[in-house]
Amino acid sequence: MIAGIICEFDPLHNGHARLLAHARALGADTVACAMSSSFTQRGSFAALSKLARAEMAVRCGADLVLELPAPWAMATAETFARGGVRLLTLAGADTLLFGSECGDLPALRRLADCLDSPALADRLTAAPESGLTFAARRQAAAASLLDDDTAALLQSANNTLAVEYLRALRHTRSAMTPCTLRREGAGHDGAPAGDTASASYLRELLRQGRGEVACAYMPAPAADVLRRELAAGRIADGTICERAVLARLRTMTEADWRPYDPGNEGLYHRLYQASRGACTVAALLAAAKTKRYPLARLRRMVLSAYLQLPPAPAQVPYIRVLAATAAGRAHLRRLRDAGAPVLTKPADVPALGPAAEDLFALESRCTDLYVLARPDLSQAAPGQDYRTTPVMV
Repeated sequence: MIAGIICEFDPLHNGHARLLAHARALGADTVACAMSSSFTQRGSFAALSKLARAEMAVRCGADLVLELPAPWAMATAETFARGGVRLLTLAGADTLLFGSECGDLPALRRLADCLDSPALADRLTAAPESGLTFAARRQAAAASLLDDDTAALLQSANNTLAVEYLRALRHTRSAMTPCTLRREGAGHDGAPAGDTASASYLRELLRQGRGEVACAYMPAPAADVLRRELAAGRIADGTICERAVLARLRTMTEADWRPYDPGNEGLYHRLYQASRGACTVAALLAAAKTKRYPLARLRRMVLSAYLQLPPAPAQVPYIRVLAATAAGRAHLRRLRDAGAPVLTKPADVPALGPAAEDLFALESRCTDLYVLARPDLSQAAPGQDYRTTPVMV
């Protein structure tokens, strides 16, 4: 059995370690992770580099960590899920394991079926917008077709991602079997519970300079990697790049903003106007925000504009390895023998074709901008994607 997990691990905490352990309990011979690269689905810089997070994973139970490039990693939950499912399917995973607040796979399936139904599309079309977010309107439509309790599962972040994973399995025609583990302990954004704290809580500790406190909620091997990265000045802080972000936004015309508005709702008008008067990114987001638009969506648009990030391609053109164990390397050999586009050396990118070359160049440029968010500029040299190799343990 080859278990696949879609993740960010920013940073990897005890709850993540339990998910990896559960994959083994299910009988997985190989655990493969599709992990966000330098930027995350919430629309921000990852606190730790992709290689550091990949190393945490293989030292805490994963066998393979594969890069989910920025166009998928920093996108809507739907695009994020489809990118991860495509990557893990390409990597030969036969089971998709994910956490959820409810742990109720049948209920999540009912929601996924409902969200893909013509009836829900009809309800959304007929319902007045009333200034509500799309997520709120969708939940109300789902409640009218199912029941309030089932629809309310969409209020929780991991449940929502779980539903999108199930939808992605259907839309990509993946043969992976879904399996969910109930999330225990700390909530997605809440305070710690026992030995478990959310990744957002740990990132806040890092922002406060309390890295050793964060380590208490992490498996020992992951905490060791975090301590090393802290000592080396390699923890990213997006606020360090704030002037660079604002400089990019101030050079943009209103038309330049349009490609970063995937909903085509005219939100780019608001962001353009806000960029004309804001002196901070926070002020820009506050000026553009309304009840209808969630903050994460605005953050993704701003950061996509800064990175000049195109929409996600239809397919993932390669399997880029960030880290592997001996079992992971054995699986990679099988994939190569079967003709899969496995990428471990940047020099091999041209052999994979123009789509692979374009994506790798884009990802390298994103990494070059990401490392500028490190407090120690000696750790911010460009071209790192072309010089680094996977972590092997």
